[in-house]
Amino acid sequence: MLLPVIAGVDGSTESLAAAEWAAHEAVRRNRPLRLVHAWNWHPRRADGDPASAAQRHLAERVLRDAEECIRAATPEVRLTDEQVEGPATAALLRAADQAELLVLGSRGLSGFTGLLVGSVALGVAAKATRPLVLVRREADAEAPCLPADDGNRSARDGDLDVVLGVDLTETCDEVIEFAFQAAWRRQARLRVVHAWQRPSAIALGPGDIALVNEPHRAEEWQQFLSAVLKLWRDKFPETEVVETVVEGKASTTLVRAASAASLLVVGRHVSDRPTVPRIGPVTQAAVHHVACPLAIVPHG
Repeated sequence: MLLPVIAGVDGSTESLAAAEWAAHEAVRRNRPLRLVHAWNWHPRRADGDPASAAQRHLAERVLRDAEECIRAATPEVRLTDEQVEGPATAALLRAADQAELLVLGSRGLSGFTGLLVGSVALGVAAKATRPLVLVRREADAEAPCLPADDGNRSARDGDLDVVLGVDLTETCDEVIEFAFQAAWRRQARLRVVHAWQRPSAIALGPGDIALVNEPHRAEEWQQFLSAVLKLWRDKFPETEVVETVVEGKASTTLVRAASAASLLVVGRHVSDRPTVPRIGPVTQAAVHHVACPLAIVPHG
C-alpha cells in the first residue's frame, strides 16, 4: 500500500494553500492525497454533546471546502479526507507516522519580521519523524483558488531552483536524497549551499592551530562538497546541480538563497531525548524567515 501525502487543514487560507501544494506534490509522486482536520475532543464530553456535534459539523465543512478547491485545481489527484480527534499537534504527528509526507500551512507576516509560525506547525516540526513541508499562502505558486494579494501569479516550480542547505560536518543521505528527488520531479535545477565560518583561535584545539592561516579553506570546503554530491549526481544525471560554498552564517546564507527558490530543503536531527524536541538554530531561522515552501527532513 502506497503511503499518502497528508495535508492538515483548518479552514484558513494558509492551510488551503498547503493543501493545494500537497495535491500537486501527490500527483508528482503518484501518491494519494489525504486531507486531515483535527478537532479537540474532551474525554468527559459525550458524543451527543452539542459542542461535539458542532465541531464535527465544522470539520466536515472545512474538509468539504478544501476538497472542492483541490478538485477544481488538481482534478487528477486521488483524494480522501479524515477527521481526527485530540490536540492538533498530537493528532497531526500520529497522521504523519502514516504518511510519506506531511504538509501544513504556515501562518505569517511578510516583511523583515519574517514569519510568525503557528504553535501547531512548530510543534509538529520539532517532533515529526517523517518529512514535513511548511507552506505559506504567499509562497504558493500553484493555487488558482488563492491568488496573490496583487492578483498576479508567482513563477511555477519549474522556473525556480530547489535549494538544499548542507552541513558538511554532518552530511545526511536522507536530506540530500529528498532534495535531489524534489528537483528531479520538478525538472528544476538543484542549488546546494554550504556556509562556513572562520574558526576563532579560542575554538581551535591544540592540533588545529595551523588552520588559522589556511589560505585555501574555501577551496577545501568546495572539494568536500563536490565529493559528497558525486554519488547523487551519478544517481540523478538529468538534474542540473549548482554547488555554492559561502563564508558566513548558515542561517543568513540559507534565507538569502531561498529568496528565489521553489523549495528549500533542510535537515533536522532527531534527538535521542524525545522529551526535549528541537529543530536546531538554522532550521529555526528558516522556519521563521523563509517565504518559499520549506521541507524539513528528519535524520538520525
